[in-house]
Amino acid sequence: MTSETISETLKNLGDPDIAEHSQRFFKTGEGEYGAGDRFLGIRVPVLRKQVSAFWLAPLQEVEKLLHSPYHEERLFALLLMVAKYERGDTAEKEAVYNCYMANTAHINNWDLVDSSAPYIVGEYLIAREKAILYTFARSESLWERRIAIMATFYFIRNSRFDTALEIAELLLRDTHDLIHKAVGWMLREVGNRDPERERAFLASRYKTMPRTMLHYAIEKFPEAERKAYLKGEV
Repeated sequence: MTSETISETLKNLGDPDIAEHSQRFFKTGEGEYGAGDRFLGIRVPVLRKQVSAFWLAPLQEVEKLLHSPYHEERLFALLLMVAKYERGDTAEKEAVYNCYMANTAHINNWDLVDSSAPYIVGEYLIAREKAILYTFARSESLWERRIAIMATFYFIRNSRFDTALEIAELLLRDTHDLIHKAVGWMLREVGNRDPERERAFLASRYKTMPRTMLHYAIEKFPEAERKAYLKGEV
């Protein structure tokens, strides 16, 4: 189970038409967030079906795959890491977490972050010191900032909201749309479990937070309340 063997398997699953569409969907043009990324053309459900065949690959081989220039190979490496983490003992979980955090430069698109950060970083840190998330929230790297907020999804699912709201506070003035969406999404997830906690957070912030962030945060609110927020009349 070498990285070369896995790569060969994945390349045989590629579809040029899907690859061409993905190039546009993931904004790979010059100056866009995914600039220069390359695609094989493999849909996510197809990738997920391969996880059971390769999740026992040594972590060092998975790490090599994470360095691939192909988006789907990096995504597959992360899916394997999630599988290894979920099934691993304490030592293996720590190894996967450390490998992940050492390779954030290669976790460089929103789907790569979202499919892995809650399940590795969030799960690992829920009962540990979380200082790294605050460091990431202040990072110049868009993807480390997204990892910071998306890792808190695991906390939110376990009804622990403080870190998510503190990271959201740090990212309120972020300039990137992909952060606005992620923060708004996590605020909505808090509200799904504790509506008044979300409303309390929004009360002094909703008029100045990015519009996209607000839209995502209040998506599940009753229509009349949602309109009031958008008009600044709450």
